Order: sequence, then structure tokens, then C-alpha cells
Amino acid sequence: MVGRAERNKDLVQDVVENTAHRVGNIASIITSAVADVAREIGELVTDGFEMREASKAARRDAAPVPHPKSQPEEQDSLNGYDSEGDDESDDADSEDD
Repeated sequence: MVGRAERNKDLVQDVVENTAHRVGNIASIITSAVADVAREIGELVTDGFEMREASKAARRDAAPVPHPKSQPEEQDSLNGYDSEGDDESDDADSEDD
């Protein structure tokens, strides 16, 4: 027969082992949960960065392309036509004189 002290020792040993095992399982669950939450938050932030970059790219693509400004051509007449045709008539008038 087993004495009372030995039974109590076995009971305490079983309780401690069982408690340690359960606490280990709980710690593992918590560790996994924290890792999963950190991973999800990281992916959320990454998605935010990708959306911001896509938005910038879309704005760049939608923006009108600036064209370099060219210098306006100088024109002799007020109506915007050059006086190329007038030169010939001036030459013809000067020969008649």
C-alpha cells in the first residue's frame, strides 16, 4: 500500500505537470496568435503602400503631357499672314515706275 504522503506527492506532481502542459499550450496559442496578427497588420500596411503607389501612377498616367512651348513666328501683317505675296506685287510696282 501507498502511504498518504506518497499519494499527495503524486497528486501534486500530476497537477504541476498538467498545469505546465496547459500553460505551454496556452503560450503557444498566444504566440501563434500574436504572430498571425503581426503578419496581417504587415500585409495591411503593404497593401496600403501598394495602393498609394498605384494611385500616384494613375495620376501620372492621367495627367496631360506638357508640350514644350515653341516661339511664335513673327508675322508682318496684322491679320497673321506673312507678306510673301506682297513682296512680288511690290517688285512689280517698282519696275513700272
